[in-house]
Amino acid sequence: MSGRRRAGGSLGPPAGIGVVKIGTSSLTTERGDLDDTAVLKLCRDVGAARDAGYQVVLVCSGAIAAGLPVLGLDRRPTDIGTLQAVAAVGQPRLMERMSAILGQRGLVAGQVLLTPHDFIQRTQYLHARETLERLLAMEVIPVVNENDTVADDEIRYGDNDRLAALVSHLVTADTLVLLTDTAGLFTADPRLDSQASLIEEIVEVDAALEGVAGASGSEHGSGGMASKLAAAKIAAWSGVRAVIAAAGADDVVTGALAGASVGTIVQPRATRLSRRKLWIAFARGSAGRIVVDAGARRALERDGRSLLAAGVRGVDGAFDAHEAVEVVDGEGRVFAKGLTSLSATSLQAVAGQRTSAMPPGTPHEVIHRDDLVVLP
Repeated sequence: MSGRRRAGGSLGPPAGIGVVKIGTSSLTTERGDLDDTAVLKLCRDVGAARDAGYQVVLVCSGAIAAGLPVLGLDRRPTDIGTLQAVAAVGQPRLMERMSAILGQRGLVAGQVLLTPHDFIQRTQYLHARETLERLLAMEVIPVVNENDTVADDEIRYGDNDRLAALVSHLVTADTLVLLTDTAGLFTADPRLDSQASLIEEIVEVDAALEGVAGASGSEHGSGGMASKLAAAKIAAWSGVRAVIAAAGADDVVTGALAGASVGTIVQPRATRLSRRKLWIAFARGSAGRIVVDAGARRALERDGRSLLAAGVRGVDGAFDAHEAVEVVDGEGRVFAKGLTSLSATSLQAVAGQRTSAMPPGTPHEVIHRDDLVVLP
């Protein structure tokens, strides 16, 4: 990948790759339309990071918010069809405004719209990675958003935090910066508890921290601190350092990318998953569950073996072969995820059977170890 020109015109190696995500609530006014001051600051921060030698991928929400005032709407609609129509109007306006501001700094922005399909299908996943890497090599700032005009689930339930985390491992980023309305993750909700203090560093995301994050959102956005912590967890498994910080802080992007003490820093795990296993673990949705006995769990976790039919005690869901499924123990605890070689119907027919007793032609491994991810 090529270097980039710094101030003065010299060509130097990139200082690193940063994925910067900003949500709708940080880019909009109380009324719900785009806050031009916030957009200007974001572009200024991204430009400063580029001047410092960083390559930046910007994951930016706000298409629906940008379309609301154009269509004379004073609040976010609730039906999918209208949301898609508003996003179709707002996305080009959002991109036009950001491109114009970045262009004043001599920077070129390129729009990349993604849907869950681009991560579920392996070929689409690889194409998306190639496109982003090529844009970075050409010194373009990719501006990524969910393709709200054709997708439905992510408008209703999703947010760009998870998308940003997936993009961070797609481009092998060094840092994921999640910009929000607060200074980071606190020990309690600072709006309700005056004694809440900022958590400056997280080594491991656990259930206690997830409980602290809770679930919150805003009238105009769809994410909250819980989704940001979940995104940071994905990044950590990717070997990517994550920073949750206030969008309004001075020089927040450059500081976060440079490793300064900004917001809440979530450190990457020492052992990271391969790209393929990250794709299985986090990019593919689960189509069902397979219940296994204690011996099978021990073989998967401790010995790194494949899952065999003999260890299967139950099947939940109507999945097809080659779909992603969760693997749970007898008490329903999820401890692994993988791509099954058998459909739910076929697996139910052979569950508990030894390999030698299975019908001819039946795959020996329910989930091959190369297609299995053991989760914490």
